Amino acid sequence: MRLRPAVPDDVAAVARVDAEAFGADAWSATLLRDLVDADLARGELVLAVAADGGLLGYAVLSAVGEDAELQRIAVLPAARRRGVAGALLAAGRDRVRRAGATRLLLEVRADNAAALALYAGEGFAEIGRRPRYYRDGTTAVILEHPIDVTMEA
Repeated sequence: MRLRPAVPDDVAAVARVDAEAFGADAWSATLLRDLVDADLARGELVLAVAADGGLLGYAVLSAVGEDAELQRIAVLPAARRRGVAGALLAAGRDRVRRAGATRLLLEVRADNAAALALYAGEGFAEIGRRPRYYRDGTTAVILEHPIDVTMEA
């Protein structure tokens, strides 16, 4: 398993993983291509995890000033519970820390027990909720993780 910045050749695989993970809330391949293209120009915030069999998962992060956001993270079902999401989170935290962020924010579906457990285990804490945030009316839980800015870059 190797973690690296996503490249344009990854877009189709990322779109497949996204569609499988998010269904009706999936992002279009066009949007994903735009993110990867913009990322290549500014700073490796679209990450991919690949193995010999292909793309296992990806994450999209953004950093503006002290705040960073995990906009998207998805792992193929067959690759779950193997450390892929944890590796993506760790690399993402490192990259946004280097970009100057002091906290990482995200929204997660209130009914996604597996994701909530993953984030709790990674040190995220709930700071709020957004009722009816998702297309189907599900509430989003807003989570925060402080970024240790004392670590060396």
